[in-house]
Amino acid sequence: MSSDIHSNNPILIVQQKNQDTIAAIATPPGNGGVGIIRISGPSATEIAKKITLKDFSPRQALFTSFKDENNELIDSGILLYFPNPASYTGEDTIELQGHGGTVVLDMLLKRVIGLGARLANPGEFTERAFINGKLDLAQAEAVADLIESSTEQSVRSAQRSMQGVFSKQINELVDELTELRIYVEAAIDFVDEEIDFLTDGVVENKLKTISEKILKIHKTAKQGQLLRDGMTVVLAGKPNAGKSSLLNALAGHEAAIVTDIAGTTRDILKERIQIDGMPLHIIDTAGLRESDNIVEKEGIRRAHQEIKQADKVLLLIDSTDPEVESIISTLPANLNITKIYNKIDLLGIEPEINENKNGCQIYLSVKKGIGMELLSAHLKQSVGFNSETDDVFIARRRHIEALSNAQQSVENALQQLENKAGELVAEDLRLAQNSLAEITGAFSADDLLGKIFSSFCIGK
Repeated sequence: MSSDIHSNNPILIVQQKNQDTIAAIATPPGNGGVGIIRISGPSATEIAKKITLKDFSPRQALFTSFKDENNELIDSGILLYFPNPASYTGEDTIELQGHGGTVVLDMLLKRVIGLGARLANPGEFTERAFINGKLDLAQAEAVADLIESSTEQSVRSAQRSMQGVFSKQINELVDELTELRIYVEAAIDFVDEEIDFLTDGVVENKLKTISEKILKIHKTAKQGQLLRDGMTVVLAGKPNAGKSSLLNALAGHEAAIVTDIAGTTRDILKERIQIDGMPLHIIDTAGLRESDNIVEKEGIRRAHQEIKQADKVLLLIDSTDPEVESIISTLPANLNITKIYNKIDLLGIEPEINENKNGCQIYLSVKKGIGMELLSAHLKQSVGFNSETDDVFIARRRHIEALSNAQQSVENALQQLENKAGELVAEDLRLAQNSLAEITGAFSADDLLGKIFSSFCIGK
């Protein structure tokens, strides 16, 4: 039986770093009422005693002075002591809470480093929390996602991930795969037990159940990724179709210049907005047409570049233009396009949305604000967004990829089961388990961990 079935301890997978004492400013750069120096590691308490010249008790706020090497006052403030293992990092941790001036914090941090600590790397406090078993990898990533959240929904979703909602579902799946692997590999290793897993239906039924669960989690994770990353929507079309007006309407302010002169927009304009808590990256582009103007030609080139990279293209069409479809042929095939027929107020047309074999068409008037609710609903529906986020957890692209890989391995296992290839079934189960375990960090490579934690802010 494979020896890695129960290898889910991240400390066995991750090469533990040199556990020296680290320190960093944990509050944002700039001046403020309060500034915090965080210290973690075996020398944290010794350093704190040399700075304060006082003894202190766990989890009791101590108002004290912070002294330099000449016993002169640097600042006065609060000291908090969290002994291991009951701390954020799982190590002895000290917080020195003083005034939030840039210079005074730098002086205090310099004193801490002078006493033997070193400056922490980005995300190193949370990385140590992961290594010491205080958080799994998905929870650790949720810490950074919570800090970077731009909507209330993304905050709540990040909190759910931090509380282990996502990890719990993944761990349950890993346990199910572990049990199934034990059953399959025992049948392979001990053929005299007469366990015919290839035909008894047990493995097939369990694989189908696991597949359904992965698909359900994948769907929820996709919405969590959307809450984190947002969707990139490019506004394209001929000049004067209403692209800049739509950008302004969605942004809620005059982000783009709007005139009756064709070709006003020459460069890329970007706005980050929300629709019922769904973050969107809206990109306005130059009008698509033939031009001899070197500046406009460059703008059109950039427009085509953004169109190719978009999650969704809103193709603005002037409803009064007799050649409304002429622009379609200039666009790449297989784009996720919604046609927006603008200026319907000039034709007396009612707002509506049509979905058929030719895609989706929305009829509205940006200038009059007619039919805009149809567009908002379409954008949310097109990505499966639901503003009710009671069961949504924050997710990242790597989580989506890991779930997709696990799903593919489960489907492969079902195929190999049908082909009566028992050892290949076992291998696909192992791959599925490893893909899911990558999410929580029970199975991770050092370079993956480095990329994840390096994206954190210093002091976290």
